[in-house]
Amino acid sequence: MAEFGYTLMCEQTPARQLVDFAARSEQAGFDYAVISDHYFPWLEEMGHSPYAWSVLGAAAQATERLPLMTYVTCPLMRYHPAVVAQKAATMAVLSEGRFSLGLGAGENLNEHVVGEGWPSADVRHRMLREAVRIIRELLGGGYVTFQGEFYDVDSAKLYDLPDDPVPIGIAASGDASARLAAEYGDVLVVNEPMPDVVRSFQNDGGSGKPVYGQLAIAYDTDAEAAKERAHRLWRWSAVGGWKVMAELPGPVNFRAAAGTVRPDDVAGSVPCGADVDAVVEAVRAYLEAGHTHVALVQIGADQQEPFFQWAEKELLPALRRL
Repeated sequence: MAEFGYTLMCEQTPARQLVDFAARSEQAGFDYAVISDHYFPWLEEMGHSPYAWSVLGAAAQATERLPLMTYVTCPLMRYHPAVVAQKAATMAVLSEGRFSLGLGAGENLNEHVVGEGWPSADVRHRMLREAVRIIRELLGGGYVTFQGEFYDVDSAKLYDLPDDPVPIGIAASGDASARLAAEYGDVLVVNEPMPDVVRSFQNDGGSGKPVYGQLAIAYDTDAEAAKERAHRLWRWSAVGGWKVMAELPGPVNFRAAAGTVRPDDVAGSVPCGADVDAVVEAVRAYLEAGHTHVALVQIGADQQEPFFQWAEKELLPALRRL
């Protein structure tokens, strides 16, 4: 049976509210929660971007059963992979085994801040492969020394490890990253319904492993207000796909790139309003593409409580009937 998650969207929400939303999502009956890991929001209007790992630690204490996952952390530049391994192990201990580490090749938006430039996509994939190897070795226990093309690790060891291994998810958007996910990951993360990517992952050794996706919605009893909010806060998502979005360096660039995006353009991929069937049909596309998990994003930090009430009473029961 598919599982349905809630997204702790750091880019639109203050840190303390995110912790409250984690607890509220558990109360509402969501199966798990994922959290974005950004330095910048995509647009200035979104207004926030707290440190995801501090929020995760607090969320682990504010919840009891809710699995938590980074969606996704980039272990290439802003964080060294040895540090990511330590953070993941600590989170797994704090949450008593409820943490999964989602990893990806990142965005210029968040990684350029350390002043190392922004490598090409093929270089980033080689960096990610090396980083995942280091993280896996460290999470396995024992001392790790590593000298690679991009990273060095000098006799590192993690002293606080969970009883069970930390599941690792790897984000993919094409065949190369799907093969990497199949080789090194326990979970495939593919944001949109991409049956070819899922099939490549399964054929290369990922058969039977979970596949996570994410769907943005704008719940509101006023459909036009929902569409306006989705356009104001989510128009960045319609600037031309991942190959464009991964390269833009700042909110001002996303604003410029989204200058011609219309409200109807956003509403074409973001269900807006209170139509349960519209969300169910959007989720159905993920399940038909091979996803086992779909996390919902409710656009607008001030609209979370109405969304939780609607999800608990109407949306989640309808989704589970799928």
